[in-house]
Amino acid sequence: MKVAILYNTFEGYEEYPGANAEAAAEAASPRKRKKKKKTDIEAIGDALRDLGHEPTTLPIDGRTQTLTKVTRSDAELFFNLVESYAGDDTMEMHFAAFLDLVGKKYTGAGPQGSFLAMDKSVAKKIVRYHELYTPYSAVVHRGRVEHAQDIRFPLIVKPASEDASKGIDAASVVHSLKELLERIAYVEDEFNCPSLLEEYIEGREIYAGVLGNENAEALPLIELDLSKLPEGMPRIAGYEVKFDVNTEAYKVTKSAPARDLDDETTARIHDVARTAYRALKLRDYGRIDLRLAENGRVYVLEANPNPWLDPAAELAMAAKESGRSYERLIEEIVENAMNRSR
Repeated sequence: MKVAILYNTFEGYEEYPGANAEAAAEAASPRKRKKKKKTDIEAIGDALRDLGHEPTTLPIDGRTQTLTKVTRSDAELFFNLVESYAGDDTMEMHFAAFLDLVGKKYTGAGPQGSFLAMDKSVAKKIVRYHELYTPYSAVVHRGRVEHAQDIRFPLIVKPASEDASKGIDAASVVHSLKELLERIAYVEDEFNCPSLLEEYIEGREIYAGVLGNENAEALPLIELDLSKLPEGMPRIAGYEVKFDVNTEAYKVTKSAPARDLDDETTARIHDVARTAYRALKLRDYGRIDLRLAENGRVYVLEANPNPWLDPAAELAMAAKESGRSYERLIEEIVENAMNRSR
Protein backbone atom coordinates (compact mmCIF):
# COMPACT_ATOMS: atom_id res chain seq x y z
CA MET A 1 0.00 0.00 0.00
CA LYS A 2 1.22 3.50 -0.81
CA VAL A 3 1.57 5.55 2.38
CA ALA A 4 2.57 9.23 2.41
CA ILE A 5 4.11 10.52 5.65
CA LEU A 6 3.00 14.11 6.24
CA TYR A 7 5.17 16.29 8.47
CA ASN A 8 5.84 19.93 9.23
CA THR A 9 8.61 22.00 7.78
CA PHE A 10 9.03 25.75 7.43
CA GLU A 11 11.69 28.40 7.87
CA GLY A 12 12.89 28.39 11.46
CA TYR A 13 11.18 25.07 12.15
CA GLU A 14 14.09 23.88 14.30
CA GLU A 15 13.02 26.44 16.90
CA TYR A 16 9.57 24.90 17.28
CA PRO A 17 9.19 23.28 20.74
CA GLY A 18 8.05 19.85 19.68
CA ALA A 19 9.58 16.49 18.89
CA ASN A 20 8.24 16.34 15.33
CA ALA A 21 9.80 19.73 14.68
CA GLU A 22 13.22 18.45 15.62
CA ALA A 23 12.66 15.41 13.46
CA ALA A 24 11.62 17.49 10.47
CA ALA A 25 14.61 19.79 10.83
CA GLU A 26 16.96 16.81 10.96
CA ALA A 27 15.22 15.11 8.05
CA ALA A 28 15.83 18.22 5.94
CA SER A 29 19.59 17.97 6.49
CA PRO A 30 21.39 14.86 5.20
CA ARG A 31 24.61 16.06 6.83
CA LYS A 32 22.94 16.12 10.25
CA ARG A 33 21.30 12.74 9.72
CA LYS A 34 24.73 11.11 9.53
CA LYS A 35 25.60 12.42 12.98
CA LYS A 36 22.29 11.94 14.75
CA LYS A 37 20.03 9.05 15.52
CA LYS A 38 17.21 8.11 13.19
CA THR A 39 14.32 10.59 13.27
CA ASP A 40 10.73 9.56 13.88
CA ILE A 41 9.95 10.23 10.22
CA GLU A 42 12.74 7.91 9.12
CA ALA A 43 11.79 5.29 11.71
CA ILE A 44 8.16 5.28 10.60
CA GLY A 45 9.24 5.07 6.96
CA ASP A 46 11.55 2.13 7.67
CA ALA A 47 8.82 0.36 9.65
CA LEU A 48 6.30 0.83 6.85
CA ARG A 49 8.82 -0.49 4.34
CA ASP A 50 9.54 -3.53 6.50
CA LEU A 51 5.78 -4.16 6.66
CA GLY A 52 5.60 -4.29 2.86
CA HIS A 53 4.24 -0.79 2.22
CA GLU A 54 5.57 1.87 -0.14
CA PRO A 55 6.28 4.94 2.03
CA THR A 56 6.99 8.42 0.73
CA THR A 57 7.39 11.72 2.58
CA LEU A 58 5.45 14.90 1.93
CA PRO A 59 6.51 18.00 3.90
CA ILE A 60 3.80 20.54 4.73
CA ASP A 61 5.39 23.99 4.74
CA GLY A 62 2.45 26.41 4.74
CA ARG A 63 2.38 27.03 1.00
CA THR A 64 -0.73 26.21 -1.02
CA GLN A 65 1.45 24.23 -3.43
CA THR A 66 2.01 21.58 -0.77
CA LEU A 67 -1.74 21.27 -0.22
CA THR A 68 -2.12 20.74 -3.95
CA LYS A 69 0.44 17.94 -3.75
CA VAL A 70 -1.68 16.28 -1.08
CA THR A 71 -4.84 16.45 -3.20
CA ARG A 72 -3.00 15.04 -6.22
CA SER A 73 -1.20 12.28 -4.32
CA ASP A 74 -2.16 8.70 -5.14
CA ALA A 75 -1.31 7.51 -1.63
CA GLU A 76 -3.95 5.23 -0.14
CA LEU A 77 -3.18 6.44 3.39
CA PHE A 78 -1.56 9.55 4.84
CA PHE A 79 0.44 9.04 8.02
CA ASN A 80 -0.29 12.41 9.57
CA LEU A 81 2.44 13.93 11.76
CA VAL A 82 1.40 17.53 11.07
CA GLU A 83 1.11 19.59 14.27
CA SER A 84 0.80 23.08 12.80
CA TYR A 85 0.52 24.96 9.54
CA ALA A 86 2.96 27.72 8.59
CA GLY A 87 4.14 27.75 12.19
CA ASP A 88 0.68 28.19 13.70
CA ASP A 89 -0.21 25.42 16.16
CA THR A 90 -3.89 26.35 16.15
CA MET A 91 -4.11 25.30 12.49
CA GLU A 92 -3.53 21.62 13.28
CA MET A 93 -7.27 20.96 13.44
CA HIS A 94 -7.83 22.81 10.17
CA PHE A 95 -5.25 20.68 8.38
CA ALA A 96 -7.09 17.56 9.53
CA ALA A 97 -10.34 19.14 8.29
CA PHE A 98 -8.66 19.80 4.93
CA LEU A 99 -7.78 16.10 4.64
CA ASP A 100 -11.41 15.27 5.37
CA LEU A 101 -12.68 17.77 2.79
CA VAL A 102 -10.54 16.33 0.00
CA GLY A 103 -11.47 12.78 0.96
CA LYS A 104 -8.07 11.54 2.11
CA LYS A 105 -7.77 8.74 4.65
CA TYR A 106 -5.24 9.55 7.37
CA THR A 107 -3.96 8.33 10.71
CA GLY A 108 -4.75 9.85 14.07
CA ALA A 109 -7.11 12.47 15.39
CA GLY A 110 -9.63 14.30 13.25
CA PRO A 111 -10.58 17.97 13.62
CA GLN A 112 -12.65 17.38 16.75
CA GLY A 113 -9.91 15.56 18.62
CA SER A 114 -7.31 18.13 17.60
CA PHE A 115 -9.54 20.99 18.74
CA LEU A 116 -10.29 19.44 22.12
CA ALA A 117 -6.61 18.75 22.75
CA MET A 118 -5.82 22.38 21.97
CA ASP A 119 -8.67 24.01 23.92
CA LYS A 120 -7.95 22.74 27.40
CA SER A 121 -10.88 24.56 29.00
CA VAL A 122 -13.46 22.83 26.79
CA ALA A 123 -11.68 19.51 27.25
CA LYS A 124 -11.94 19.85 31.02
CA LYS A 125 -15.69 20.40 30.84
CA ILE A 126 -16.07 17.22 28.81
CA VAL A 127 -13.85 15.26 31.18
CA ARG A 128 -15.95 16.39 34.15
CA TYR A 129 -19.16 15.50 32.29
CA HIS A 130 -17.86 11.94 32.10
CA GLU A 131 -17.33 11.98 35.87
CA LEU A 132 -13.54 11.93 35.73
CA TYR A 133 -11.32 14.01 37.98
CA THR A 134 -9.37 16.92 36.55
CA PRO A 135 -7.80 19.79 38.51
CA TYR A 136 -10.23 22.58 39.41
CA SER A 137 -9.73 25.45 37.01
CA ALA A 138 -10.60 28.92 35.80
CA VAL A 139 -10.14 30.69 32.48
CA VAL A 140 -8.93 34.30 32.60
CA HIS A 141 -8.66 36.64 29.63
CA ARG A 142 -7.85 40.35 29.93
CA GLY A 143 -8.82 40.44 33.57
CA ARG A 144 -12.15 38.66 33.11
CA VAL A 145 -12.88 35.27 34.65
CA GLU A 146 -14.94 33.27 32.14
CA HIS A 147 -15.64 30.39 34.50
CA ALA A 148 -14.16 29.15 37.76
CA GLN A 149 -14.43 26.53 40.43
CA ASP A 150 -13.40 26.62 44.05
CA ILE A 151 -9.65 26.94 43.52
CA ARG A 152 -6.89 28.13 45.83
CA PHE A 153 -3.12 28.61 45.75
CA PRO A 154 -0.81 27.20 44.61
CA LEU A 155 -2.04 27.39 41.04
CA ILE A 156 -0.47 26.49 37.73
CA VAL A 157 -1.03 28.99 34.91
CA LYS A 158 -0.98 27.74 31.30
CA PRO A 159 -1.90 29.14 27.90
CA ALA A 160 -5.45 27.88 27.39
CA SER A 161 -4.91 27.10 23.70
CA GLU A 162 -1.38 25.76 23.24
CA ASP A 163 0.31 22.38 23.30
CA ALA A 164 3.83 20.88 23.46
CA SER A 165 4.25 22.46 26.93
CA LYS A 166 4.53 25.90 25.37
CA GLY A 167 4.29 28.57 28.05
CA ILE A 168 4.78 26.11 30.92
CA ASP A 169 7.87 26.41 33.10
CA ALA A 170 8.81 26.73 36.77
CA ALA A 171 7.30 30.22 36.93
CA SER A 172 3.93 28.79 35.87
CA VAL A 173 3.29 27.64 39.44
CA VAL A 174 2.18 30.69 41.43
CA HIS A 175 1.64 31.13 45.16
CA SER A 176 0.24 34.66 45.45
CA LEU A 177 -2.05 37.12 43.72
CA LYS A 178 0.97 39.16 42.58
CA GLU A 179 2.59 36.13 40.93
CA LEU A 180 -0.75 35.17 39.39
CA LEU A 181 -1.32 38.57 37.78
CA GLU A 182 2.26 38.65 36.47
CA ARG A 183 1.88 35.22 34.89
CA ILE A 184 -1.47 36.04 33.30
CA ALA A 185 0.11 39.13 31.74
CA TYR A 186 3.01 37.01 30.47
CA VAL A 187 0.67 34.50 28.81
CA GLU A 188 -1.34 37.27 27.14
CA ASP A 189 1.80 39.05 25.90
CA GLU A 190 3.54 35.91 24.62
CA PHE A 191 0.65 33.80 23.32
CA ASN A 192 -2.26 36.21 22.83
CA CYS A 193 -4.70 33.78 24.41
CA PRO A 194 -6.54 33.32 27.70
CA SER A 195 -4.82 31.79 30.71
CA LEU A 196 -5.97 28.49 32.15
CA LEU A 197 -5.60 28.53 35.92
CA GLU A 198 -5.45 25.08 37.48
CA GLU A 199 -5.25 23.73 40.98
CA TYR A 200 -1.68 22.44 41.41
CA ILE A 201 -1.81 18.73 42.25
CA GLU A 202 1.20 17.10 43.90
CA GLY A 203 1.78 13.60 42.64
CA ARG A 204 3.26 11.36 39.97
CA GLU A 205 3.21 12.21 36.26
CA ILE A 206 1.72 9.21 34.46
CA TYR A 207 1.34 8.74 30.70
CA ALA A 208 -1.25 6.28 29.42
CA GLY A 209 -0.88 5.33 25.77
CA VAL A 210 -4.03 4.09 24.06
CA LEU A 211 -4.40 2.17 20.79
CA GLY A 212 -7.54 1.56 18.78
CA ASN A 213 -11.02 2.92 18.29
CA GLU A 214 -14.22 1.15 19.38
CA ASN A 215 -12.26 -1.40 21.42
CA ALA A 216 -9.42 0.87 22.46
CA GLU A 217 -6.64 -0.73 24.51
CA ALA A 218 -4.73 1.09 27.23
CA LEU A 219 -1.03 0.22 27.12
CA PRO A 220 1.29 -0.32 30.09
CA LEU A 221 1.78 2.92 32.00
CA ILE A 222 4.83 5.15 31.68
CA GLU A 223 5.98 7.58 34.36
CA LEU A 224 7.95 10.77 33.84
CA ASP A 225 10.06 10.76 37.00
CA LEU A 226 10.21 14.31 38.34
CA SER A 227 11.65 13.41 41.75
CA LYS A 228 15.19 14.52 40.90
CA LEU A 229 14.30 18.05 39.79
CA PRO A 230 16.34 20.78 41.53
CA GLU A 231 15.18 21.75 45.01
CA GLY A 232 12.43 24.35 44.95
CA MET A 233 11.43 23.57 41.35
CA PRO A 234 7.78 22.48 40.99
CA ARG A 235 7.20 18.90 39.88
CA ILE A 236 5.63 19.69 36.51
CA ALA A 237 6.39 18.55 32.97
CA GLY A 238 7.24 21.99 31.63
CA TYR A 239 9.13 23.05 28.54
CA GLU A 240 12.57 22.81 30.13
CA VAL A 241 11.84 19.29 31.38
CA LYS A 242 10.62 18.04 28.00
CA PHE A 243 12.60 19.93 25.38
CA ASP A 244 15.44 22.14 26.68
CA VAL A 245 18.37 19.73 26.52
CA ASN A 246 20.75 22.27 28.04
CA THR A 247 18.92 22.53 31.37
CA GLU A 248 19.51 20.55 34.54
CA ALA A 249 15.76 19.82 34.63
CA TYR A 250 15.97 18.00 31.30
CA LYS A 251 19.05 16.03 32.29
CA VAL A 252 17.68 14.67 35.59
CA THR A 253 14.23 13.60 34.37
CA LYS A 254 13.42 10.50 32.37
CA SER A 255 10.47 8.36 31.40
CA ALA A 256 10.27 4.69 32.32
CA PRO A 257 7.61 2.00 32.79
CA ALA A 258 5.68 2.51 36.04
CA ARG A 259 6.14 -1.06 37.24
CA ASP A 260 5.67 -0.36 40.96
CA LEU A 261 1.94 0.41 40.69
CA ASP A 262 -0.38 -2.25 42.08
CA ASP A 263 -2.96 -3.97 39.88
CA GLU A 264 -5.93 -2.05 41.31
CA THR A 265 -4.30 1.34 40.73
CA THR A 266 -3.18 0.36 37.24
CA ALA A 267 -6.70 -0.80 36.35
CA ARG A 268 -8.22 2.46 37.62
CA ILE A 269 -5.77 4.52 35.59
CA HIS A 270 -6.45 2.43 32.48
CA ASP A 271 -10.20 2.93 32.90
CA VAL A 272 -9.75 6.69 33.24
CA ALA A 273 -7.46 6.81 30.20
CA ARG A 274 -9.85 4.86 27.95
CA THR A 275 -12.82 6.99 29.03
CA ALA A 276 -10.93 10.24 28.42
CA TYR A 277 -9.60 8.95 25.08
CA ARG A 278 -13.12 8.30 23.79
CA ALA A 279 -14.66 11.40 25.35
CA LEU A 280 -12.05 13.68 23.78
CA LYS A 281 -12.49 12.12 20.33
CA LEU A 282 -9.04 10.59 19.95
CA ARG A 283 -8.70 7.76 17.47
CA ASP A 284 -6.19 5.20 16.17
CA TYR A 285 -3.61 6.09 18.83
CA GLY A 286 -3.08 8.72 21.48
CA ARG A 287 -1.82 9.48 24.96
CA ILE A 288 -3.60 10.70 28.07
CA ASP A 289 -1.46 12.61 30.56
CA LEU A 290 -2.49 12.07 34.16
CA ARG A 291 -1.46 12.97 37.68
CA LEU A 292 -1.65 10.28 40.36
CA ALA A 293 -2.17 12.25 43.57
CA GLU A 294 -0.76 11.25 46.93
CA ASN A 295 -4.26 10.23 48.06
CA GLY A 296 -4.60 7.82 45.12
CA ARG A 297 -6.95 9.98 43.06
CA VAL A 298 -6.32 9.96 39.30
CA TYR A 299 -6.55 13.36 37.57
CA VAL A 300 -6.75 13.87 33.81
CA LEU A 301 -4.36 16.66 32.84
CA GLU A 302 -4.66 16.66 29.05
CA ALA A 303 -4.99 14.57 25.92
CA ASN A 304 -2.29 14.16 23.30
CA PRO A 305 -3.54 13.20 19.84
CA ASN A 306 -0.84 11.92 17.50
CA PRO A 307 1.88 11.76 20.20
CA TRP A 308 5.54 11.56 19.22
CA LEU A 309 6.34 8.23 17.55
CA ASP A 310 10.10 8.17 17.98
CA PRO A 311 11.19 4.61 18.87
CA ALA A 312 12.49 5.90 22.22
CA ALA A 313 9.41 8.00 23.06
CA GLU A 314 6.75 7.14 25.63
CA LEU A 315 4.21 5.54 23.28
CA ALA A 316 6.76 3.21 21.71
CA MET A 317 8.10 2.47 25.20
CA ALA A 318 4.60 1.48 26.34
CA ALA A 319 4.08 -0.63 23.22
CA LYS A 320 7.35 -2.45 23.86
CA GLU A 321 6.29 -3.08 27.46
CA SER A 322 3.11 -4.70 26.09
CA GLY A 323 5.17 -7.07 23.92
CA ARG A 324 4.81 -5.15 20.67
CA SER A 325 7.71 -4.32 18.41
CA TYR A 326 7.99 -0.82 16.96
CA GLU A 327 6.94 -2.21 13.58
CA ARG A 328 3.86 -3.79 15.14
CA LEU A 329 2.93 -0.45 16.74
CA ILE A 330 3.09 1.29 13.37
CA GLU A 331 1.17 -1.56 11.75
CA GLU A 332 -1.66 -1.27 14.29
CA ILE A 333 -1.92 2.48 13.75
CA VAL A 334 -2.20 1.89 10.00
CA GLU A 335 -4.78 -0.87 10.51
CA ASN A 336 -6.82 1.28 12.89
CA ALA A 337 -6.93 4.12 10.36
CA MET A 338 -7.80 1.89 7.42
CA ASN A 339 -10.52 -0.04 9.24
CA ARG A 340 -12.58 2.84 10.65
CA SER A 341 -15.36 4.40 8.62
CA ARG A 342 -14.23 7.97 9.37
